[in-house]
Amino acid sequence: MAASSNPFREWIQLEQPRLGSQVTYATDDFFAAKERLIDAKDPVFVDDKYDDHGKWMDGWESRRKRTPGHDHCVIKLGVPGVVHGVDIDTSFFTGNYPPQASIEACVSEDDVPAGPWTELLEKTDLQGDAHHYAEIESDAVWTHLRLNIFPDGGIARLRVFGEIRPDFSAVTGRIDLVALENGGRAIECSDEHYGSMHNLNVAGRGVNMGDGWETARRRGPGNDWVVLALGHPGKIEKVEVDTAHFKGNYPDRVSLEAAMFGSGDKAKHDSKAWQQLLPESKLEMDKQHYFEDELKDLGPVSHVRMSIYPDGGVSRLRLHGHIAPDYKI
Repeated sequence: MAASSNPFREWIQLEQPRLGSQVTYATDDFFAAKERLIDAKDPVFVDDKYDDHGKWMDGWESRRKRTPGHDHCVIKLGVPGVVHGVDIDTSFFTGNYPPQASIEACVSEDDVPAGPWTELLEKTDLQGDAHHYAEIESDAVWTHLRLNIFPDGGIARLRVFGEIRPDFSAVTGRIDLVALENGGRAIECSDEHYGSMHNLNVAGRGVNMGDGWETARRRGPGNDWVVLALGHPGKIEKVEVDTAHFKGNYPDRVSLEAAMFGSGDKAKHDSKAWQQLLPESKLEMDKQHYFEDELKDLGPVSHVRMSIYPDGGVSRLRLHGHIAPDYKI
């Protein structure tokens, strides 16, 4: 899809299990297991599916509370991060969703911390079968979140949007400047009909064709593109473009442009600041392509725009180089 109703699309989903995130505790999950709260797949509803506890629901659901208090669960982030927004998703929960919810955060090495907890999202009214996007105004790095529901009920998914801020003070040598674990992230793209732009910089090779960035078939002029922010400004010295699993739908060609932007909000795809890093280069199906001698020496850059011609799928993008310690975004 070329656009999304998600206002936090440019940020990483910190709760995703492939980063190591876990739901480590719930006061009650009688009707639906707490682990489903951060399932990477969108929630579904199966009309006639029941288990020993009642109607099967795709999410976390506590039983009806008959005593004072409220239910909550704890999410341990796989990688500590700054939270910029959340989505409390009550999809398919209609007569059993909580009327209100809040979110707290803390820093701890424990699976189930005792606190102290800091409020990120005050008690907020919820509706059934709906997405509830909320901006978080905090620049702190957190390791755990606590989702409170008042007093009980079911939440299909909790999505946590933010960024990873590694400590680069001890970094020497070449690193992947756009890797997710190094704070890199995709921020904008022309289309992601079949596969998310956020798959491009995760660890490891893609497990299948769905684990990459893939656009719809382009029927008009032009080409598809994606803009990525480096985790730290640096000089790009080697590039890998991996078309793993893309065989009848890989791009014919690829090019890269890069620039140094003073702030992330200036890194627009149509900016005049982009400079050629990699000229248009042919691609092959299901293959890791390495480019080094072909790269232009642009010095330190903060963002990269990858263009594919005319459309198709790329599994991973690696941008290896040295950080520029005198530059910050």
